[in-house]
Amino acid sequence: MNILNVSPSPHVYSEESVPKLMYGVIWALLPAFLVSVFYFGLGMIIVTGVSVISCILFEYLIQKFILKTKPSHLDGSAALTGLLLAFCLPSNIPVWMIIIGALVAIGVAKMSFGGLGNNPFNPAIVGRVFLFISFPAAMTSYPKPGQWFTYTDADTGATPLSILSENLANNVAVTDIMKEVPSYLDLFMGKMLGSAGEIAAFALLLGFIYMLWRKIITWHIPVSILLTVFIFTGALWLGNDEKFADPLFHLLTGGLILGAVFMATDYVTSPMATRGMLVYGAGIGIITILIRTFGAYPEGVQFAILIMNGFTPLINKYIKPERFGEVKNG
Repeated sequence: MNILNVSPSPHVYSEESVPKLMYGVIWALLPAFLVSVFYFGLGMIIVTGVSVISCILFEYLIQKFILKTKPSHLDGSAALTGLLLAFCLPSNIPVWMIIIGALVAIGVAKMSFGGLGNNPFNPAIVGRVFLFISFPAAMTSYPKPGQWFTYTDADTGATPLSILSENLANNVAVTDIMKEVPSYLDLFMGKMLGSAGEIAAFALLLGFIYMLWRKIITWHIPVSILLTVFIFTGALWLGNDEKFADPLFHLLTGGLILGAVFMATDYVTSPMATRGMLVYGAGIGIITILIRTFGAYPEGVQFAILIMNGFTPLINKYIKPERFGEVKNG
């Protein structure tokens, strides 16, 4: 007689774990970190160290003394939040601002919602946006590359996106503006002003390839974001190349690649279904270019990710993965 054994879920087991996935993403960010240290030296080391240590410490203290739960501060998620936050900051930002950003990222955006797996918004982006709104001058003063042993007293300047935005506001043609920004090769290699997450597209793409190989993420969200930006900016550029920059410029500048590959793909705040991921990514791409092109800020990817984080529950509700064995009507 055949006996059917019924057991509760989960029925599929995997060797993956939270620490393994989190530290896998950290390893993927290593090439970009090394490139940023090469360009910005001591400042980048200080900013990264303070950010990572602060995030880990705040998570431990909140879990230990406020939530009264077993601390999970070494599972890699707090360290990853600190690393991503550091990648969004200028390498000359004062230490006390970094600590405030870490507190907002961990204490407000993550632990106040119950910790890992419960936060509706990406913690690192929340921390960065809070600092940007609170301290706009410090958050928009980027050191020039090559000042390896300077920190808060480094010479600063404008990023390529800021140069584009300021000149367009003065009715300067894009063809003339492009003469003031680095070449596309320099943009690709990271020889420009910006945070660690805005430079060295090649290093961030190496991390993307590594995570695809490790199956830490899938291609759907990053590719849909980048492709949407390419199509949208391409249409604008073809319509008026004196007012709108070409697609390659938008792909290589700002925090677009960092956001598309390492932030928008956050497991907790992104949709579950493949079709939902594509919708989510397209939304981020469209909002990013709307802010960059028609908004008050030269960069928009992190605001776009936060906005689409808010739509993730709605996307999950109406775009669900197919159930195993489900028979479609018709």
